[in-house]
Amino acid sequence: MVKGRNRNKFEKRMLEQVKQALISYENIAYFKSFGRLYVKLNGHPYEPVADRLKDLFGIVSLSPVMSTEHELEKIRAAALAIMQALPKQPATFKVSAKRAWKKFPHNSQEMNHLVGGHVLRAMPELKVNVGKPDIELRVDIQEEAAYVYYDVIPGAGGFPFASNGKAMLLLSGGIDSPVAGWLALRKGLEIEAVHFHSYPFTSEQAKDKVIELAKRLSYFSGEPIKLHLVPFTEIQTTLVQAKSDNLIITLMRRAMLRITEQLAERNGAFGIVTGESLGQVASQTLPSMNVIGRATVLPQLKPLIMMDKHEIIRMAERIGTYETSILPYEDCCTLFLPKSPSTNPNLRIAEKIESLIPNYKQLLTAAVEGTEQLLITPEAETAMQTAGEDSWF
Repeated sequence: MVKGRNRNKFEKRMLEQVKQALISYENIAYFKSFGRLYVKLNGHPYEPVADRLKDLFGIVSLSPVMSTEHELEKIRAAALAIMQALPKQPATFKVSAKRAWKKFPHNSQEMNHLVGGHVLRAMPELKVNVGKPDIELRVDIQEEAAYVYYDVIPGAGGFPFASNGKAMLLLSGGIDSPVAGWLALRKGLEIEAVHFHSYPFTSEQAKDKVIELAKRLSYFSGEPIKLHLVPFTEIQTTLVQAKSDNLIITLMRRAMLRITEQLAERNGAFGIVTGESLGQVASQTLPSMNVIGRATVLPQLKPLIMMDKHEIIRMAERIGTYETSILPYEDCCTLFLPKSPSTNPNLRIAEKIESLIPNYKQLLTAAVEGTEQLLITPEAETAMQTAGEDSWF
């Protein structure tokens, strides 16, 4: 529930987001009232518009409605027309009226009876069931018009895109980080994705896989997403030469956070989103996350921290990232993976190793300077879309 002065800001942002999502539809009209946004289709088909809107963050639900004037008989006529046009006639129904415009002469309870009685007289085979009806016929009386409808489609919920600031998303190409990105978007964050690659140890196919995931997140945001491709080969090989195999993952993750923090400062972001889930792997134990997290002062947002793997997989399937995430292309975190990574690293030892690496800070800065930036939209093509199946498996 958004209260106070923030409501107007969020509703204005929501209207901008809806207009952007439906920009390809000409002559659609928009207007809003308290807590509601109305889209007048003006002849455009309902289904594709609804399919797009139900994935936009900030929309709790959407419904196709019939609007009419503030006259009882016209409201009754609209209600009956909707009931008679149902593809399958229900056995039971109820009327739920809401009188937001208090100048209307009948209150909500009276409208329940006045509309319900009219429908029953025309359709005597119907029965009223106020507890669990087959159809709930809704009448919403607003100042500008009365709206009659029955279908309520759940929306994505959350907050409108970019209404809660900007954060950097560590996007590895695995199952977890795209889901973390989706949840961050749902909370109203604008995200810029950061991916670390170790060419030639990682392939162009791994890069295209990450671009494909960023495209999917861009679809949900309704806006292009900036993707930062960070060269990590020199840092990674340097860390391997430090001969501390059990700490290599800890050291890599600390370096990644430091680089991401520099990118955040350059791009006006105030947090870092990661796909960590407590206890899932060695680097995601509480002691490991403590040592890794101390590499940066920016807030680290971990949407998946208390989720089990099967919950994350189900969410990845639902948002359409799972099939891409499981494509067999390694990211830099799976390279040089030690047999026994530390689950309880020591902060002082990690800092000591970093202090002994020649030109360590310069290596981090060079990675930032060498970062490639791509602006990803849902329409962007990658080699994954144009190659045949034999090219990838």
